[in-house]
Amino acid sequence: MVASSSRTASRVVVLMGGPSAERDVSLSTGTECAKALRGEGYEVIEVDAGPGLAERLADLSPDVVFNALHGRWGEDGCVQGMLEWLRIPYTHSGVLASALAMDKTRSKEVYRAAGLPIVDSVIRSRDEVMARHVMEPPYVVKPNNEGSSVGVYLVTEGANDPPKLSADMPAHVMVEAFAAGRELTASVMGAGEGDPGALTVTDILTEGWYDYDAKYRPGGSRHVVPADVPSEIFDACMDYATRAHVALGCRGVSRTDFRWDEARGLDGLILLETNTQPGMTPTSLTPEQAQACGYSFGALCRWMVEDASCDR
Repeated sequence: MVASSSRTASRVVVLMGGPSAERDVSLSTGTECAKALRGEGYEVIEVDAGPGLAERLADLSPDVVFNALHGRWGEDGCVQGMLEWLRIPYTHSGVLASALAMDKTRSKEVYRAAGLPIVDSVIRSRDEVMARHVMEPPYVVKPNNEGSSVGVYLVTEGANDPPKLSADMPAHVMVEAFAAGRELTASVMGAGEGDPGALTVTDILTEGWYDYDAKYRPGGSRHVVPADVPSEIFDACMDYATRAHVALGCRGVSRTDFRWDEARGLDGLILLETNTQPGMTPTSLTPEQAQACGYSFGALCRWMVEDASCDR
């Protein structure tokens, strides 16, 4: 853990960009976080992650790396492993938690063992999914290890034909029973003693599917913070988000997403996935939730830097 922002000499490298499908979102996140950290008094260096990154970081010798990468390689344990090897404290979760959360099948196994509510899913080959319905519609097809709704297909109830997947979908994909209802999410700022813990619950309102465009285009969705839901549902989201954070072994900030079928009450609340590196763009959910709990964007980024560590 590093000292607070009163140490103006503290050097923070903000890792951003990178090679994943979420590069543009990462650049936006990194730019916003770098600006906020400068406002908190840190010396900040922005680095677009690419070849030679380990050597670059060794030369820069930062006190902390603020990991603003999204998607594969940046939040699936790969960069985390490199930072562990370099012995540079970094924000967000460590190697194992990052890898588990990015792998949707493995994370579901963790949720199931922790008694958290999930829907059925299977892994099938891309060709099989396009040849026939591998489960009764409605269902969702998505990569097993991407985030931000990248490559997600919704097959509606009564659909006659299976989906036609794009050529860049992986050879094997997850097919998951569709969970109907409202989109809810809850962020967690650490789950240890003295940490803020679960922040609040947001109700995400969109005109249709909460896809990549709805997540990141200004006006693509409307966020109600705190969510106007029964206290039983609100409290369950906070509890489930904290339990998911702990079960996966997360540290720093995480955000867990839910679907809630209000006609079914608490039985209709389903945990979808946990994001170990939530977006930090102007339209992102976690900064809004932190703001609702009294943390400015700068204070949130400062807390993340002060929370940074290595697992080993």
